[in-house]
Amino acid sequence: MALDGCGIACKYVLILFNIIFAVVGFAFLILGMWLRFSNETRGLFEIPSLNSSAFVTGVTILIALGSVMLIVVVFGDYGVCNEKRCALQVFSVLLALLATAEIVCGVLAYSRRYEVGLNFAQFYTSMYLLYAKNGGDPAIGVSLTFIHYMLHCCGVTGVPLMELAKQTCPKPDGIWEHLIMPNCPEVIVTIFDSKASLVMGIFIGTAALLITTLVCAITLLKQIKRVNQEITTYYSTVY
Repeated sequence: MALDGCGIACKYVLILFNIIFAVVGFAFLILGMWLRFSNETRGLFEIPSLNSSAFVTGVTILIALGSVMLIVVVFGDYGVCNEKRCALQVFSVLLALLATAEIVCGVLAYSRRYEVGLNFAQFYTSMYLLYAKNGGDPAIGVSLTFIHYMLHCCGVTGVPLMELAKQTCPKPDGIWEHLIMPNCPEVIVTIFDSKASLVMGIFIGTAALLITTLVCAITLLKQIKRVNQEITTYYSTVY
């Protein structure tokens, strides 16, 4: 009267998924909370004209997404580790909603790729201006360095000698790049426009992972139900 091999495998898959989901959720939540309440960025949220800016929207999404992911993890861990059907049912519903949201976001990102690119470019520009305004905040500098090296671009002008954040720019590949490099807002818009299929693929791939986890959760639910029925039948026969 215990879980069979398939049930045990699904249980460990769900535990591994919840660990990864918890780490990513904490990262999103901590980053979002830092950007929301940091002395360098808190002022942006107190200016009414900036309440709809890409930066404020992006930070809000980070906090909301991190919180939702941690809520999913709580139900998942409790349901899996204690084999509680009610918690697993809530976990399954949340996974289904997240998978649906991923697919919808992927399709929207593909169909409105130019607008999405402009919003991300605006988000980058907001971070760049904060970095310049606050005299080179180290935390924002790390984020800019990551973006610059990943996209091989340099600031909002693309001219290393004129850049306020030139220390975060990648090393030039040739003599010409000592004078001018691609500017990041333009690169971001171009990437979202040219790599829209890849972006949608990432969303769809994430949704497929969530659906696979959902299948494991449903399988575990059935296994727990079978075990409970066997226990009930056993005690009914004995007593």
